[in-house]
Amino acid sequence: MNPIVRKSLRWGAVVVALVLIAALAGAGWFYQQMRRSLPQLDGTAHVSGLTHPVTIERDHAGVPTIQGGNRLDVARALGWLHAQERYFQMDLLRRRAAGELAEVFGAEAVALDKSARIHGFRRTARENLALLDPAERALLDAYTAGVNAGLSALERAPFEYLLLQTDPAPWLAEDSLLVGFAMALELHDEGAYERSLTALRDTLGGEAANFFAPLLTTADAALDGSVAESSPPMPSSRVIDLRHRTETDTEVASIDARPVTGSNSFALSGAHTASGAPLLANDIHLQLRVPNAWYRASLQWPATDKPAGAPSHTLTGITLPGLPLVIAGSNGHIVWGFTNAYADVGDLVVVEPNIISRALYKRGDKLVEFEKRHELIRVKDAEPIDYVVDWTIWGPVVGIGNKTRPLAYRWTAHLPGAFNLSLVEMETAHTTAEALEVAHRAGMPAQNILVADTAGHIAWSIAGKLPKRVGYDGRFPVARTYGDRYWDGLLAPEEIPVISDPASGRLWTANNRVIGEPGLTLLGDGGYDRPPRAARIRDRLSTLEGATPADLLAVQLDVEAPLLNHWKDLLAATLTPEAVKAKNSRAKLLRQLENWTARADVNDTSYGLVRSFRQQTANYVFNAILASCTQQYEGFGWHQFHYEQPLRVLLQERPSHLLNPRFNSWDELLLAAADAVTNQLVDQGGKVGKTTWGDRNRAQIHHPLARSFPAWLTGWMNLPADPLPGDSITPRVQRPDFGASARFVVSPGRESEGIFQMPGGQSGHPLSPFYREGHEAWVKGTPAPFLPGKTEHTLLLQP
Repeated sequence: MNPIVRKSLRWGAVVVALVLIAALAGAGWFYQQMRRSLPQLDGTAHVSGLTHPVTIERDHAGVPTIQGGNRLDVARALGWLHAQERYFQMDLLRRRAAGELAEVFGAEAVALDKSARIHGFRRTARENLALLDPAERALLDAYTAGVNAGLSALERAPFEYLLLQTDPAPWLAEDSLLVGFAMALELHDEGAYERSLTALRDTLGGEAANFFAPLLTTADAALDGSVAESSPPMPSSRVIDLRHRTETDTEVASIDARPVTGSNSFALSGAHTASGAPLLANDIHLQLRVPNAWYRASLQWPATDKPAGAPSHTLTGITLPGLPLVIAGSNGHIVWGFTNAYADVGDLVVVEPNIISRALYKRGDKLVEFEKRHELIRVKDAEPIDYVVDWTIWGPVVGIGNKTRPLAYRWTAHLPGAFNLSLVEMETAHTTAEALEVAHRAGMPAQNILVADTAGHIAWSIAGKLPKRVGYDGRFPVARTYGDRYWDGLLAPEEIPVISDPASGRLWTANNRVIGEPGLTLLGDGGYDRPPRAARIRDRLSTLEGATPADLLAVQLDVEAPLLNHWKDLLAATLTPEAVKAKNSRAKLLRQLENWTARADVNDTSYGLVRSFRQQTANYVFNAILASCTQQYEGFGWHQFHYEQPLRVLLQERPSHLLNPRFNSWDELLLAAADAVTNQLVDQGGKVGKTTWGDRNRAQIHHPLARSFPAWLTGWMNLPADPLPGDSITPRVQRPDFGASARFVVSPGRESEGIFQMPGGQSGHPLSPFYREGHEAWVKGTPAPFLPGKTEHTLLLQP
């Protein structure tokens, strides 16, 4: 070998070796730094402010049982644990609500920060803090001190701050209220649904709005049995006539139907259970991420009116890092759970600007100046941004409506006392009646609450604040210029609808419309989910007798979608012998229908095809009819409406004036939708008969930093890309990054028989043994115990 070449190779090998050594040294250093940020599991730690020692026992999954001398000590210990295990998650939640993400993520987070700064939640949190009951404030102060003590006790700040090259800011009491507002932002669309309704009405008229966006349908699954008697009249050709439009006039982007933020909850009275005690099930559906939204815990402390000894209060359920409360669970006397109610708690207000100076707007006979709120957004590695938000007496300006008039947003989240900690009183409630009293006073996002107690009662109502409207129903924006339409404060607790101990012994909610009139007018329409999921749960519950927790879990895990049976039959009818003969791909599609089960199972090859046919058909129909609505409001989304009913009416009656002009007949439209199913699948790299629902529905549950760094650096933070059963229209709601963030079934007083499942694990630290523990049971639907298991780690917190 040439000496020069040999020398070059030798030096090249040296360089490669040095690079490898440097890489290994860097990886080793990073690994050691990460280990330094692991939470303490055993031994003793000193926490100032405790009045008594607190014992923390963790089981094999890291679920803690916190035993303290009083509730304040337990709150301090819970804050300590939250900080040790989940501080970065808490930090993101407060920053999301306050609009302060750009401080750590840079310019890419500015747009998201602006969307939050519109609401001024940092200011509102401080105002709400001053209004807290003294007992609530004491609880929050103890928790806050515990959080900062837990953060300080880490040898190194959570690893995310190492990657971001920043330091965590201390926790403030107001930050806990911001966590509540972050949940409000996740659960509420901030007027988007109302703006879509308005674009439909303003563009095509009230007749079209009633038909394409019905509030009640004939297939509803309300608790009181209320349904629409029939579909509203179809708009005539005088309202809409697509025969005089060109193809380009009717093309808008197709929108796949995505699951809405929400949950399932249902309950059986003791008359229908094996134990004779009521059973309650709750699935809380959220965007899925790592770590999971919830942190499991069991809290124990003695009652103040009893001598020291065994704990008198035992509280088990899910906590939200950042708050000192058990959000849902059991206290041994009651079990409670929540689903997003989609009650209408926010209204768009048409603001009448002055024709001479748009810096002014009308309020009665007076002119009022828009309040200019300056929000300074600090941006990492960039200059701060002075973002100015216009505020009116009704709330912030969130957009421009018809005739270029500003739209303000009146939201209960902006009101004094919008968020408080009165939900803590649920911990000591003994009956459904006591629990509902607490729920009606709670400052929180409006939620359906289901409660069951040891006396055998079950009940439904709404928890949180609800506006009391005068002069309008809130479904569409109105002007409040002259004071004839307004909020007369909030609904009093006695005005909030309640259903207790129904004759059927069954209750259910699935983000659907729960009641009809007169209660519906009080609750309003905040964009209820479509009824198929609730109807499936209702029908499953109606057959249960002698039920066990496993039976209710089976309902939670149900992946059958009866809604799609109609679409399977329609697809089969569309693929006529003549149509199949004309195109080979249609024959493959038709053969797959022979395997139809209507189940979103991971190995099913037909479910996704029929589902796609329904969506492609809806796209071809509604994209043409409602194209002008998108021009009115760029965020318009017909998929938010209850479109199944009008779609079936159109396909049954086949009116020529509502036919997409791309097609010469409705049969042609349906055949094009069938072809689009195959074309879309091929474009995505799939094959008819080979691609399963699990291939389409693989988990994408990622750590928040996974998007900010290369995949090779962050892939180990994410959960496996498991194929997942379920869909947005089945009781087991499941899409790649959306689904049950917690799932439990419990009887009050029989918690040892309860079931719990959760994606991801307790810890937010990838090196913790609890980072993924329990996730496999969630994926497979395997029952896991509701109560913590055998103690494997013991930590003593000393004053």
